[in-house]
Amino acid sequence: MKHRFIDPLLLPGTRLGPVDLLTRAVPLEGTPGQEYVERRGVPCAVATAAGVKFSADHAGRPAVLAGLRDLQGDLTAVHGRYLHNLRGQNKMLTVGRPGGVISIGARAGPLILVEGLFDALSLAVCGQPAVATIGREVPWLVQTDRQILIAFDATRPGNEDAARLLALLPGSRRLLPPPRCKDWSTALAKRGALGVSRWLRDNLGW
Repeated sequence: MKHRFIDPLLLPGTRLGPVDLLTRAVPLEGTPGQEYVERRGVPCAVATAAGVKFSADHAGRPAVLAGLRDLQGDLTAVHGRYLHNLRGQNKMLTVGRPGGVISIGARAGPLILVEGLFDALSLAVCGQPAVATIGREVPWLVQTDRQILIAFDATRPGNEDAARLLALLPGSRRLLPPPRCKDWSTALAKRGALGVSRWLRDNLGW
C-alpha cells in the first residue's frame, strides 16, 4: 500500500514525540474524550482497553489518542482524532514514523485490517479483534503467515488500497462492511453491535 502521508516526527511547534504524547495524555473517563467515543457508539471501557487516551491540546485542539506499534510492539507513532473540526481543519493528526498499526486484541490468529481507529473500535465493540493502518505503510505485513482479511472502507480510495494489498499479499481476501455502510464505524451506527456481529459471523469464513 502506498504511503500517502508524511507525518511529522514531533508534534508541530513542540519537541514532543510519540512517547511524550502518550505519557502526557490522560485516561478517557470523565473527559470530553469519553463523551466523544460514546457518542460514536463505543463504550468508554472498550476504548480504554484498546489504549485510547485523551489530550486537551494535540497541536491546539482536543483529541483522543492511540499508539501505533510495530511487529515487536515498539511505539512508532501516535494517532490523534480530533473531537471537533471546522471547515478546512484536519480531522486527525498522526505524529511519528511509519511502520506501525493500532492493534486492538489482534495478537494471534487471522488479521482483519481496517483503515481508521474507529473502524477498529467498532469491531472491538462486536468482539472482533482488528488492526487499523490509519492509511500508513505497513511493510512487515508481507512477512506474516497469518490469514489477512482486508476490511477497508467501501469507497473508491478504500477499494483501490485494498486491491493493492490483495495483489501484494497472496492468500488475503476482501471483507466489505455491510451494504449501504461506507465503513465499520458507520455500520455500527446504522446496524448496532448485534447487526454488525451477525454480518461478521456470516462473512468471516472461519
